[in-house]
Order: sequence, then structure tokens, then C-alpha cells
Amino acid sequence: MASTSRNTKSGKPKRSYFRRLLQLVAVIAFGTLIYAGWFWFEMRSWKPETALYPEQGAVIASGTPGVRFETLKAVGASFVYLELGAAGAPPDPGFRQRLEAALEAGLKVGIVQAFDPCRKADPHSAKFARMVARNEDLLPPALALARLPNACPSRVSDAAVASEVFTLVNQLELHSGTPVILKLEEEFESRFRLAASLDRDLWLVRDRSRPRYAQRPWLLWSANNQLQTEALAEPVEWVVVQR
Repeated sequence: MASTSRNTKSGKPKRSYFRRLLQLVAVIAFGTLIYAGWFWFEMRSWKPETALYPEQGAVIASGTPGVRFETLKAVGASFVYLELGAAGAPPDPGFRQRLEAALEAGLKVGIVQAFDPCRKADPHSAKFARMVARNEDLLPPALALARLPNACPSRVSDAAVASEVFTLVNQLELHSGTPVILKLEEEFESRFRLAASLDRDLWLVRDRSRPRYAQRPWLLWSANNQLQTEALAEPVEWVVVQR
């Protein structure tokens, strides 16, 4: 009986410890949920201050229907970048209509070419040349570097990916007549370190806080990828210029 009593008493502190641990985990989880909800609500309307970044604009994703570009201009955009899907992406029959509508609304317009590391440079540049006529009024094209080669059907080395990026940059510049802007997402830059090896203007991506992962100054910053506006039904990626 004495032994049973000792075992029972020794189990109480353990049960108390685990109870407190579970309570702490619950409090942390609840706090995280509250913060995530606040952050989501805040980011629906947050834009960097115009006093710091007078020139602001938006990215319109490939295939986005019903964009009211005049409204986008009214809420503070002076430019838009229209996304052109990577080589092999589904056709976007509304791309040229969006391009014309954005220009007619008085916005400066540029094109973002998405890069698929599983494909060579040639089909990307061929698609860009086919969809985007040479036009001196357009902003410099941007090359979006986000997708990693991990899921490619056959193995693609990092050296091969970097080589195709260099080739594609040259091809896009030959067609457009202007230097390409590198839209580098953090994971891609961390792996390939292109900011150091390609001397081009940078476009970095990070919600709310100024990005520093490229280790050198940037020109464009995607500061909020979920801004809600009256210009379109879906959240829009909001971009500012650093001069």
C-alpha cells in the first residue's frame, strides 16, 4: 500500500507539468491565430506610404479577367506590370486586351515573363516575342524567377538553370531594347545567387517589411500580394519603386 501511495504522489507533478504545457501550447496557438487574422485583415488595405514611395503600381496575373484599369489608377497606381505565363503555360487570350486597356487608362505598362526552370530559354523568348510587340513606350521587361527545378520531370542542374536564365535575359533584351529587371523571390535567390552574378535592376518580394535578401539595393518591391481594391475581384500584388 505504501508503494502505491508513493507512485500516485509522484505522478501528480508529472500530470500537472503536462497540463501546464498543454495550456501554454493552447495559448501560443490562439495567439498565433489572432495574429494571423489581424495580419490578413491589415494586409487587405495596407500600402507603403506615398511620402516614402511616390511611385506605386500593381502586377496583374496572367488570365485575370475584368480588370478596371481606370479604377486601379484612381486608387494610386501609376504603372502596371502584366504577367505573361511561362513557356508551356495555358494560353491567355485576354493578354493583348489587357495591355491595350492599361495603356488607354494612362498607366505605364511593363511585362513580367515568368520563368520555368524545366524549360530552355528559347521557348520563353519565343513566347515573349510573339505576344509583346516592340514598343518604346513600354517599361523594361521583368523576368520572374520564383519556381525551383525540384519538380522538373527530369533532373536539371543548378548550373543549367543559371545558364538558361543568362541566355533568356539576353534574348529578352535583344527583343525589347532595354535591360531586363530581375524579379527575384527569396528562395530562388538563396539558391542561385543571381543578384551578385547578373548586374541588373532588382525587384524583390516580401509582404510588409523591406526585403534585404539580395544584399544590394533594389528598384522594385512587391510589398503586399493581397491588396483588395475595387479594380478587380481578386487581391492584387502591390509594388513600389525605390529611387
